[in-house]
Amino acid sequence: MSWGTELWDQFDNLDKHTQWGIDFLEKYAKFVKERIEIEQNYAKQLRNLVKKYCPKRSSKDEEPRFTSCIAFYNILNELNDYAGQREVVAEELGHRVYGELMRYSHELKTERKMHLQEGRKAQQYLDMCWKQMDNSKKKFERECREAEKAQQCFERLDNDTNATKADVEKAKQQLNLRTHMADENKNEYAAQLQNFNGEQHKHFYIVIPQIYKHLQEMDERRTIKLSECYKGFADSERRVIPIVSKCLEGMTAAAKSVDERRDSQIVIDSFKSGFEPPGDFPFEDYSQHIYRTVSDGTISTPKQEGVKIDAKTTVGKAKGKLWLFGKKPKGPAQEDFSHLPPEQRRKKLQQRIDELNRELQKETDQKDALIKMKDVYEKNPQMGDPSSLQPKLAETMSNMDRLRMEIHKNEAWLTEVEGKVAARGDRRHSSDINHLVTQGRESPEGSYTDDANQEIRSPPQQHGPHNEFDDEFEDDDPLPAIGHCKAIYPFNGHNEGTLAMKEGEILYIIEEDKGDGWTRARRQNGEEGYVPTSYIDVTLEKNSKGS
Repeated sequence: MSWGTELWDQFDNLDKHTQWGIDFLEKYAKFVKERIEIEQNYAKQLRNLVKKYCPKRSSKDEEPRFTSCIAFYNILNELNDYAGQREVVAEELGHRVYGELMRYSHELKTERKMHLQEGRKAQQYLDMCWKQMDNSKKKFERECREAEKAQQCFERLDNDTNATKADVEKAKQQLNLRTHMADENKNEYAAQLQNFNGEQHKHFYIVIPQIYKHLQEMDERRTIKLSECYKGFADSERRVIPIVSKCLEGMTAAAKSVDERRDSQIVIDSFKSGFEPPGDFPFEDYSQHIYRTVSDGTISTPKQEGVKIDAKTTVGKAKGKLWLFGKKPKGPAQEDFSHLPPEQRRKKLQQRIDELNRELQKETDQKDALIKMKDVYEKNPQMGDPSSLQPKLAETMSNMDRLRMEIHKNEAWLTEVEGKVAARGDRRHSSDINHLVTQGRESPEGSYTDDANQEIRSPPQQHGPHNEFDDEFEDDDPLPAIGHCKAIYPFNGHNEGTLAMKEGEILYIIEEDKGDGWTRARRQNGEEGYVPTSYIDVTLEKNSKGS
């Protein structure tokens, strides 16, 4: 099956077919290009969608914590990766398919043009040979007719008795001339005919089959290239299937990671105040005075004036408690987070302490590095000046002191909060028991007596107003002294929480150094604060040293 033998006379149709093949190739290339644009736009829209719904984290407080939110953001990340795979598909199609098609189309056009020019040249050469043969044939035919006329003229004059010998001789010479020219043209025509037949045979059995064979091979290569591009079109999609599958598996895993119990616990951790529910309002008996006035003989327990309940005070204090469970009072945020409920305050303080410890560790590492560098400079002066590191080292030490003070301050607040939460739980438990005891006591007149109130409010009268909710925010008793110290160097104590001291001053030790370089001390006038351990000479009591 060859175009050269089967289609030897279909040059024009082959010209049209090869042109159609190239047009079809470019049509498919245009299709691939539009598919690439679709993939690129799809990936871009997916990325914009992910960017639109991704959280804008301006602070750590706004970070997602709920498992449903984290799962959604994980799905967004997987979708972003999926968009990246669509971009990979577009890139593969552009490089392996569209680019290859455009390059091959250009090559096909060049090759086709060359083969068609060869075919046209061969046809033109055959036409030229045919014209030469036809011209020689016509010339031979014309000379033969002239020779026939000369022969007829010669025969007529030769048979004419009136013709002169000269006329007959002239006619004979003309006949011989025409006969000779006819013979020459005959030979020329025979040569041209033989040459044309040879060129025609060569044209239709050698030249044209060879040209058509090249066109056939070119068209078959075009078909094969289309097949390869079809396969590459599918392979570009198949290459990303494993990663796309992982993206989908990631989305499924994110969906399975949603934990409703954990989310509920996060809600509790986020909004738990740490306060106990308000207790019952005490019964305020306004009828006792009436019954005593009517019946003086009624036996009742004498009423102490110091424990008389003021209705306005009681109601006011009760209302003061309710803000913890209703609307929070508006006010500026405090450094010690005292504007927050106890539980939230404890969490905030713990977070701040963790952050300060991380910063302190960084400063400590930096100090160690500077000290090592200083040692290297001292041993090898040519590498640098050790004194050049002193300002940076001093700054680092200052930062460490500041961070330690901040940690101490926040730890003190944290200890205060944790102590109050524990005390509140004990106080709540005891108040419940006393409440049950109170409910069982009545006076003979049918009214409640004040004995239970007297038992509950046993502290001295000067502490009476603090037995309600407000006493939970009072400072604890001063810590006992566990030793004393003498200041070796003066300390200015400008930072908050520190205690200034003069050289030689004697102070009480109320809290030992916990390994951070600071000791808690107290003056005789009761003023407390932290002082550098390296600035004092500490003497602890024997029982304190053993503890």
